[in-house]
Amino acid sequence: QVQLVESGGGLVQAGGSLRLSCAASGPSYAMGWFRQAPGKEREFVARIWWNGSTTYGDSVKGRFTISRDNAKNTVYLQMNSLKPEDTAVYYCAAGPNRRAGISKNDYDYWGQGTQVTVSS
Repeated sequence: QVQLVESGGGLVQAGGSLRLSCAASGPSYAMGWFRQAPGKEREFVARIWWNGSTTYGDSVKGRFTISRDNAKNTVYLQMNSLKPEDTAVYYCAAGPNRRAGISKNDYDYWGQGTQVTVSS
């Protein structure tokens, strides 16, 4: 069983930045970020494998950066140029390394979520 603990959410004005963190209780997993706005499906944001390979959702490319510190079993999501439409609960997820992709079904473990609110 892997436990994931997210932090770093909050309220920010449009154009601002936030950095989310997710600490995992074990190593060697692919890590992903998803988000869910009220009344919408959970949406893929970004994922990173153990070797640093990354994939981004189209809506965040060029604005968000996912990274990881394997020594700390922690993944980060740097969010820049935030827009009101980025407002959502952001979830960290862990899945099989080199297999977990853009589908939420690829991931076995989920964090509790952290709220990100972007005001206009």
